[in-house]
Amino acid sequence: MSAASRYVAAGILSAVIWGFFSIPLRNLKAYPAEEILYYRIFTSVILIWGAILLFRRRKLEADKLYLRSSSFRQRRLIFWQILLSTVLLVSNWYTFIYAINNVSLKSGAFAYMVCPLITAFGGFVILKEQLSVTKFIALGLALLSIMLLATGSLVEVTWSVIIAALYAFYLIIQRKMQHLDKLNVLAVQISLAVVILLPFYFSGHHELPETLLFWTNIIVIAALFTIIPLFLSLYALIGISSSTLGIMIYINPIIAFAVAILYFGEGVDHHQFFAYSLLLFAVFLFNWNIIKDIFTFKVK
Repeated sequence: MSAASRYVAAGILSAVIWGFFSIPLRNLKAYPAEEILYYRIFTSVILIWGAILLFRRRKLEADKLYLRSSSFRQRRLIFWQILLSTVLLVSNWYTFIYAINNVSLKSGAFAYMVCPLITAFGGFVILKEQLSVTKFIALGLALLSIMLLATGSLVEVTWSVIIAALYAFYLIIQRKMQHLDKLNVLAVQISLAVVILLPFYFSGHHELPETLLFWTNIIVIAALFTIIPLFLSLYALIGISSSTLGIMIYINPIIAFAVAILYFGEGVDHHQFFAYSLLLFAVFLFNWNIIKDIFTFKVK
């Protein structure tokens, strides 16, 4: 396998893995969403710092050197960016877990279908990024699909949009954060999330779960559905553009929909099928130029 093929395969594999995320989450349906969130974050912080200290010490030292050489104003800006992005990320994780186990699997999958479109619109409004007429048409079609779905199940769509918006604004802040290694930033965010959540954890007087089922699924979630896909995404970005990787992420909700319908037996009526199809068309229209590039396997 060529180097270019390995980068593409890594990007696709990360999206495929995330597409099956609902399976271990549904295995923990009997547990409150906040309890799953607590132990996902507690386990993830151990795994991610272990990986960084074992394999990425140079990146960590480079980021320390950059922060030491930065001005006080720059360090303060980075702190607030990390704090706000941490709140958004934790909120996204909680709402996604809650929606999967208490609303519907489709609401979680739909959220990550519409999320890149919300990110693009947020980038246009907040970061003043330019959008072509074609992309505005695609955003209009996406909005129409959301309105159609809202007439069928307002609750599902509301949860989907909240999940998508939280992650979209998290990504927008990540775009603003340059010069720092993304995995190191994520490690700091997860560590800060632990600090934020510990008071809630102890105030709830949670007893440590003792079942093997719980801990098996939590470790799978932390390792297989958090750390490993992130490593694969970072590896993919060595050889392919971030926009190309962004298109590959759409594999995630497509698989998630298939899992919801074929594995868990959630139904989709004609009304929903039309709305989902319209959204999928909007996604392809919005990213048509990048999709054409993927078929030529452009490598950086």
